[in-house]
Amino acid sequence: MSAAGPSELSDVPELRNLALSRSEVDRATVRRGDDEWLAAAWADPRTRVLVVNDGQTLVRFGDGAAELVFVPPAQAPDGIRFLQGIDAGGVVYFGVIAPLPPTESGDHAAPSGARPASLREAGPLLSDRDAGLMTHAVALANWHAVHGHCPRCGAVTEPVQSGSARRCVADGSEHFPRLDPAVIMLVTDRDDRCLLARNAQWPERRVSILAGFVEPGESAEQAVAREVHEETGITVDAVRYVASQPWPMPHSLMLGFRARATGNLEITVDSEEIAEAYWFSRDELREAIASGEIKLPSRVSIAHRIIESWYGTSLGGAW
Repeated sequence: MSAAGPSELSDVPELRNLALSRSEVDRATVRRGDDEWLAAAWADPRTRVLVVNDGQTLVRFGDGAAELVFVPPAQAPDGIRFLQGIDAGGVVYFGVIAPLPPTESGDHAAPSGARPASLREAGPLLSDRDAGLMTHAVALANWHAVHGHCPRCGAVTEPVQSGSARRCVADGSEHFPRLDPAVIMLVTDRDDRCLLARNAQWPERRVSILAGFVEPGESAEQAVAREVHEETGITVDAVRYVASQPWPMPHSLMLGFRARATGNLEITVDSEEIAEAYWFSRDELREAIASGEIKLPSRVSIAHRIIESWYGTSLGGAW
């Protein structure tokens, strides 16, 4: 594959069907405070419950795909309960934060062929419905795990609004799930080479595009320019949004961008967050992957998809 000419970032298409940005279930937010409706939905044997714990749910794998394992309300364990929504067929979905059943045989064991799995493993293999439900459940469970006390007065908080919020038992203040906005960006130069880097905490050969958190009082576009310059010394312009993906590991929302390098293209890594960074043409990237010199991010990540969108076709060599 020959390298393409300089890209027109104003024409960069928005990415679609990202692994963790899919859903087919209406979240039914208007029902979260309707106690009578919620009780009836929980009593309905058609209702399905997803048990989540420590970032994992029960998943059944097979034939290159995966599906979530649900239980009816009567078999759901005790735990923090939250409404997930209603599908097109009228089936209601709840989540419960509780220990997962053991995988060995027994009266309360997991169904045959099911095992605990994380979003990183199962996300790309799930259907649109299941990907949305698992991402939602993991995100809420991670938030509940760290928000048991009021940030204003330190008193205990309790779940309200069907698990979509918490209320302080002392001052009555309501608190909603926290999201940390983060930017993740593919930078290209005048020859349409892409910039890939290795985080200082990662093993050798593992690389990705640059990323960082948005700071208070800062726009996402400003964060892109700041992070790129801080980590590599490269100045960018023509910052363009391409897609977003929830990344509840534990609380992030990844905002994907493309940007164009300007001025001096010499890379100077900060040596604290970034251990090394290089420019790659398409040919150089393909050869580095084939030789095992580098490994790209997991296919569940928005980083992998942004790299592929620049490259022009699917890429292997994932972590």
